[in-house]
Amino acid sequence: MNRRKIWFFSSLIVTFSAIIFLVTGSSLLMIALDDANSIPLGTFITWAGMIALPLSGYWGIKELRKPSEKLNRILSGFIKIIIILGILWVPVSYLLAGNLSFSFSEKETFQGGQDAMKWFWRLSYGIGIGSILTIIIYWVSLILKKK
Repeated sequence: MNRRKIWFFSSLIVTFSAIIFLVTGSSLLMIALDDANSIPLGTFITWAGMIALPLSGYWGIKELRKPSEKLNRILSGFIKIIIILGILWVPVSYLLAGNLSFSFSEKETFQGGQDAMKWFWRLSYGIGIGSILTIIIYWVSLILKKK
């Protein structure tokens, strides 16, 4: 098995593991990584999933790595931006929430407040939806190309 396939399957395994943990509400998500119980393991499991999801598409589709057509160059750029957003998910989310458990309250200030929470969810959903949408657009372009 070549290196690309190893990266692809590793990304898929991490993606599906993170999804399973999050959907089932696994108790692993709540394990504290510090003495103050302020850093849950779920943060890092979710972060790994946020990075692995777009990487699965990147490593799994050659045209997203080495595009040969205009649409695929656009999709390639888009998936690379999503990968970068996935990598920056924890730092940006920390700046929005002010904590690593990403809990928000009814504060009047932006950080940790309701407006910051809206941006947190936009970022989180945007990474997942953007990754899946990129792959779907690529698949649809393949179907249309065959006709």
